[in-house]
Amino acid sequence: MLALILLLSLQLLLSQRAQLAEQPRWRPALERVCGLLGCSLPAWREPEAFAMVTRSVRPSPVHPGVLEITATFRNDAAREQAWPVLLLSLSDIHGQTVGARAFAPAEYRDQRTTGDTLAPGQTVTVLLDVVEPAPDTVAFSFDFR
Repeated sequence: MLALILLLSLQLLLSQRAQLAEQPRWRPALERVCGLLGCSLPAWREPEAFAMVTRSVRPSPVHPGVLEITATFRNDAAREQAWPVLLLSLSDIHGQTVGARAFAPAEYRDQRTTGDTLAPGQTVTVLLDVVEPAPDTVAFSFDFR
């Protein structure tokens, strides 16, 4: 009877491992269990642990109406984690958002970049070209999801 209860508990744990792996309390135990059983876990996600190091937006010298955006960010999490979705918002002189877009990792990652995760402390620079949504765009912000 005890063996059946343990087996059921293990099955429940494994069937819910993706959701439980998102919680810092459960992640280490699931990593050990999956290490023994050969199962996989989704990459760690802690978007608030990404830190913007530098960022700039400037008009393209080659393409009128296009903004060249450069951003360097760092993974400050204690563990490696999945590449974030980058949220870019552009604002006018009155603080009104004139354009916003979410960039998936596949849209901004360099083709030569390998791996689906960023190591703790790893810094990455991304380059984006976007159409300027309004000629009076004066401010921009980045967020991570």
